[in-house]
Amino acid sequence: MVRPKKFLGQHFLRDANIARRIVEALEVTDPVTPVLEIGPGTGVLTAFLEEQFPTRLRLVEIDRESVDYLKTRFPALAGRMLHGDFLAMDLEEIFPEPFVIIGNFPYNISSQIFFRVLDHKNRVTQVVCMLQKEVADRIASKHGSKVYGILSVLLQAYYDIEILFKVSPGVFHPPPKVMSAVIRLKRNARKELPCDEVLFRTVVKQAFQKRRKTLRNALKHLNLPAAVSAMDLMDKRPEQLSVEDFIYLTQLLEKGEGDQV
Repeated sequence: MVRPKKFLGQHFLRDANIARRIVEALEVTDPVTPVLEIGPGTGVLTAFLEEQFPTRLRLVEIDRESVDYLKTRFPALAGRMLHGDFLAMDLEEIFPEPFVIIGNFPYNISSQIFFRVLDHKNRVTQVVCMLQKEVADRIASKHGSKVYGILSVLLQAYYDIEILFKVSPGVFHPPPKVMSAVIRLKRNARKELPCDEVLFRTVVKQAFQKRRKTLRNALKHLNLPAAVSAMDLMDKRPEQLSVEDFIYLTQLLEKGEGDQV
């Protein structure tokens, strides 16, 4: 059996019923969309995924010991196992068409995985994953919440997000010290934002890096146009702004582009 490795953030799910529920949460109705499992570990999700998606499932695993074990347990999938780091892979080459992602995400890189999803938002149509409940709450939270932050805004701009159920530590080996949760992200109908998307991401990140300050102070390094700086909106703190508010703010900065970037 594969030994869980602390440096990889591995906590192997042992409960087949929960694994089944996670796989059943993946809503794929067409017969061709590829399915990518990130970090299959010992294959508890893989067993149900292979049954449901026998010809279009691919796995990516960074741990060589896990890869060797999975090839023995799932010989039919041996040619579709990618040994490597998901965060460093050329996803456009591997998946030129739209695909979906599922997995029990390592706690230590879950946020990085979501930023990678954002980079490929026009091809990643759905994500079903288990991760630390605290991170799940943050991603799904609405403006006004204390945990609302960068990933909340960026992901909600492009995805509808739903927390499906909580998972207790006792169903893992080794048990983590925190609760977990399973969430589903489904790509919304917005093909692109009605503003400069690079500037949008910059504004969101800069605002929350100084979340205790008003937007006027948090964004002052952008040399805000006087008309924008004087707005009542700039008296607010970042967690008070909805996704649409951040889009509107980005549009205002675009209009004053010659003065502030």
